[in-house]
Amino acid sequence: MLIAVASENGEVFQHFGHTPEFTVYEIEGGVVRGKRVLPTGDSGHGALAGFLRDLCVDLLICGGIGAGAQQALAEEGIKLVAGVQGTVDAVVTGYLNGTLKFATDFTCSHHHDHGEGHEHGGHCKH
Repeated sequence: MLIAVASENGEVFQHFGHTPEFTVYEIEGGVVRGKRVLPTGDSGHGALAGFLRDLCVDLLICGGIGAGAQQALAEEGIKLVAGVQGTVDAVVTGYLNGTLKFATDFTCSHHHDHGEGHEHGGHCKH
């Protein structure tokens, strides 16, 4: 499983559409097996969902996110946990152990299960 966190300087970035980088965690058996920071370059609102799809990300953790971006992520089959604050390492640890605090009014309720008609284009193998 790959988890991406919208980030800047090790903190959760609060405006998804202007995310300068993603901290991407490789999770295996509920444990972090790898971590890398990837700059988004000049990617804007519309390109960020595709950027995450191309990385084969399964879950995005972020601060604020608009409805259009939520829909774009849902169309790519990427689960969303939004309304999150803190350091990227702490939020991933919180997610993995079930203690992560998030704002429910920012979460996407559309297709939480990858088996509901969403595929990562068939090219992701993890």
